[in-house]
Amino acid sequence: MNDNADDGSRERLLARIAALLWAVVIALTVTFFYFASSLCITILLAAFLAILAEPLVALLERLHLPRSASAALVIVLGMILVSATLYVFYDRGTAFIDTLPQYTEKIRRAIEPVTKQIQRLQENAGKLNPAPSQKKVPEVRGNDTPSWPSYLARGVGSVGGAIVIACVVPFLTFFMLVRKDHIYDWLCATFATTTDVPKFVTRVSRMVRGFAGGNLIVGSLMAAVTIGVSLAIRMDGAAALGMASGLLNLIPFLGVVLASVVPLLAATLQFSTAGPFLIIALTVVSLHLLSANLLIPKFIGSRVDIGPVAATVGMLFWSWLWGAIGLLLAVPLTAFVKLVADCHPALLPISNLLAETPRPVPRWAQAGHATVARAIPFLRDRFRVRQE
Repeated sequence: MNDNADDGSRERLLARIAALLWAVVIALTVTFFYFASSLCITILLAAFLAILAEPLVALLERLHLPRSASAALVIVLGMILVSATLYVFYDRGTAFIDTLPQYTEKIRRAIEPVTKQIQRLQENAGKLNPAPSQKKVPEVRGNDTPSWPSYLARGVGSVGGAIVIACVVPFLTFFMLVRKDHIYDWLCATFATTTDVPKFVTRVSRMVRGFAGGNLIVGSLMAAVTIGVSLAIRMDGAAALGMASGLLNLIPFLGVVLASVVPLLAATLQFSTAGPFLIIALTVVSLHLLSANLLIPKFIGSRVDIGPVAATVGMLFWSWLWGAIGLLLAVPLTAFVKLVADCHPALLPISNLLAETPRPVPRWAQAGHATVARAIPFLRDRFRVRQE
């Protein structure tokens, strides 16, 4: 009887030690991701782009073009496309900055009656409650830097860090494409005893391509509708404004605000009635609600397979960790964590926590880690025998 009690207390002690070790490992991992953010973001972006570019490289390779040449051609074409897109946005941005004084002047004239009324109320309140005369003390103010630039730059460090990442990512993507088989063999040799590597690689590739393709479809649909509405109200620059608004609407949380601000600012120089402003605002908000409740679950949600609570918490966590870049990559990163949990039976509770539809946990998966590690190769061999 005493031996059973001692065994039970020993098992509880070992379980507590294991939980403490897991907490330490998670804390160290988060700390590494926070302080080595530039390295992590560079590797993640390169891997993301390599997964997206792999079908094109494989297609060129089937046309009897060497893999290295295929990868180089895809990378060069991608850099040309990105450079052209950045040039167009830079040109539009400089044009917007040139017309910014006109926006501010028109907005100032529009709100001038309201500001005068507020000043009149303040003067009347000051007359009713005259403040005691006090000796004025010179006020010293420090140069407070705004918080939003630091949030945007978090993860890359500075402008120089962003430039370094932008220069390294194409080369790293090229080497990942060329060394694809070597990376796959290393994953199999390292994690074959605990993880179904072929299934994991297939699901990660499907998730990344589905996420990028779904966002492209949803963004294109919203951009097309916004362009159509802008043309209907005869807004100047409808194509560029509609495209920018449709793509900005994909950004989580702040997307609907940014997608509304861009066309509304442009409308201040063209319209003086409230009708066009209401049409633009209703269009952007309606598209945001439609995409969030119908389009994104249909084209993206089925591919990433994470619940709305997990997606929201993931956005908050990754945006806290890496700022704006973390917010943009929050959904695929959270889905990646779920895929890691899917491929290991011992992590099935974490997978169910993140999943849209939890799966029942089998009795054998509730065993210890040693039992699970021994069971995975056995179950995988039985599954392959059944397939054959």
